[in-house]
Amino acid sequence: MKQQRSGIEDVLPLSPLQEGLLFHSLYDGDGEDVYTVQLMVDLAGPLDGARLRDAVDTVVRRHANLRAGFRTVRSGKPVQFVPREVSVPWQDADLSGLPAEEHEAELTRLADEDRARRFDLAAPPLLRCLLIRREHALHRLVLTNHHILLDGWSAPVLLREVFTVYEKGEAALAPATPYRRYLEWLHRQDRATTEQAWHRALAGVTEPTLLAPAAPGREPRMPERAETLLPAEVTDGIGRLAVEHALTLNTAVQTAWAALLGRLTGRDDVLFGTTVSGRPAEVPGVESMVGLFINTVPVRVRLRDDETWAEALTRVQDEQSALGAHQHLGLSDIQAQAGLGELFDTTVLVENYPVDPATTARLDSGLRLVGATGRDATHYPLTLVVSRTAEGLHARLDYRSDLFDRSWAEGLLGRFVGVLRGMVADPGGCVSGVGVLLPGERGLLLAGGGGVSCEVSVGLLPEWFGSRVVESPGAVAVECGEEFLSFGELDVRANGVANALTGLGVGPGSVVALLVPRSVDAVVAMLGVVKSGAAFLPVDVDFPAERIAFVLGDARPAAVLTSADVMPELPEVNGRPVIVVNEVAPAADLWECPRISPVHPAYVLYTSGSTGRPKGVVVSHGSLRNFLWAMCAETGLVSGDRLLAVTTFGFDISLLEVFLPLVVGACV
Repeated sequence: MKQQRSGIEDVLPLSPLQEGLLFHSLYDGDGEDVYTVQLMVDLAGPLDGARLRDAVDTVVRRHANLRAGFRTVRSGKPVQFVPREVSVPWQDADLSGLPAEEHEAELTRLADEDRARRFDLAAPPLLRCLLIRREHALHRLVLTNHHILLDGWSAPVLLREVFTVYEKGEAALAPATPYRRYLEWLHRQDRATTEQAWHRALAGVTEPTLLAPAAPGREPRMPERAETLLPAEVTDGIGRLAVEHALTLNTAVQTAWAALLGRLTGRDDVLFGTTVSGRPAEVPGVESMVGLFINTVPVRVRLRDDETWAEALTRVQDEQSALGAHQHLGLSDIQAQAGLGELFDTTVLVENYPVDPATTARLDSGLRLVGATGRDATHYPLTLVVSRTAEGLHARLDYRSDLFDRSWAEGLLGRFVGVLRGMVADPGGCVSGVGVLLPGERGLLLAGGGGVSCEVSVGLLPEWFGSRVVESPGAVAVECGEEFLSFGELDVRANGVANALTGLGVGPGSVVALLVPRSVDAVVAMLGVVKSGAAFLPVDVDFPAERIAFVLGDARPAAVLTSADVMPELPEVNGRPVIVVNEVAPAADLWECPRISPVHPAYVLYTSGSTGRPKGVVVSHGSLRNFLWAMCAETGLVSGDRLLAVTTFGFDISLLEVFLPLVVGACV
């Protein structure tokens, strides 16, 4: 009895990026699939639709991986299975009878509708064709596929094969090099060596570089797009840099983006993603293979204040070249070497395909390819794409419109062009000196922030508070539950704390951590630190031990203030002196009157860390005084009023609630 042949021709592993795309498709199974890609080719001249359809089917038969479907087997391992036979879905549409004013809208609608239909990755083929007749001898071929099958390099290769078969038949093509050979090459790579290389490259990274606002669980969506043609002087300047310093366009784009990210985030160590071609020269025929070879990997750039553009560009190129042999590792495995999860939310791509699919070409049959456009996207909030066109260098920024508005995205693209302009204008200038302001923004900043200027006629906080003590020492200054203090009582208790700190050598420029719960003691502690001339750092005693340890380690306070009820469970303070606020004896006067300048720090607050590592923000005595003075007029608070302090002391607004009543003679 003859054994029936299986319908499955082959079962293959996945490339690293294929694994990532399969994950995104399964994870975001209900919304739009941003990895549905379209290539639209305009064809002029006589066209045989049936013959073109046969040519597409022939090319799909030639390349086993174009027939692949993707699923997870019982072991939990993802695989791509290759059926022996598939039929590429084909749809015809005729717009030749439509009025001219409706034509373009319908052309767009058909393509959008086709792109919106999700592929089921377990139901191959993951590509389909739409042939639209626009006029008698003008057609548009819309090839839609899931990105898991093809990369941008493969698109012109695929087109060339389709139209070669259309014109001359399959015999005119050399035998196809199977995608399996690339997957076999991947399997032979030394994973341990590659992981070690990435571990070294990411050593010392303490937080991700994120621009988008935190939005947990956001659904995928197709991005909007901002575009520009780079000015001729920028394009020419990049060309000169390439010749004079042996640099690539990719290096120039990545270094400029890193400098811009550094300015936007206030960091000198930034990360973003980039797409690498992933076609190893060791695989024979790899340049003509069809499949998904690209990979997304991190780019880390450390910005140095004293480094020139020429020096930074050379260093960045050398660092990236050193990782060239290790760019095949999957992004999740690379990011695991840093131990921080997602490292970036912006990506950069320099398109450099072997053939421009938009190039006009005439076939023997008289059919002409008169233009081609592609539509693709990523799941990242921001993706910068730079490509070479006949007009020059073209830059586009794909952005999620639910996270960024158009004016912001266009402004960001303008800032990027400005950084490039500064780079090429003065390669010997320091990277740190480049401007990122748009035309007109500098003038607005120099003209002031738009607020109302006024003459501040009071001293800094200790002096201002002291005048209220003299005016009304018996008035209630602070109340919490059944406990309250008059202005005179608050003053002498704060003096006692200030003297205790002075005895430890604490003064202007020092930082004192406050691990005191919300209470009268907390107000005494804040005012005592201010009177000593130091800056206070509120630390919520209910925070996780890890955050408290981080904040204390990062701020390196000279001393710690706490209260008797916290003392038995006080977190580890690494040997710093500890003062219990409610055990300090009151003092009528200060032992020393510190000379406090408006530029001395008054307090330090730490951000939440929701977009990375918490960051300390230092506010000066002068800024605190000016803010309170402005808010006196804004709120109308006067002596005898009461202000409810409801905000946790880790937030800026809490200091308005505490100190504003104390400087106007009201009660907090």
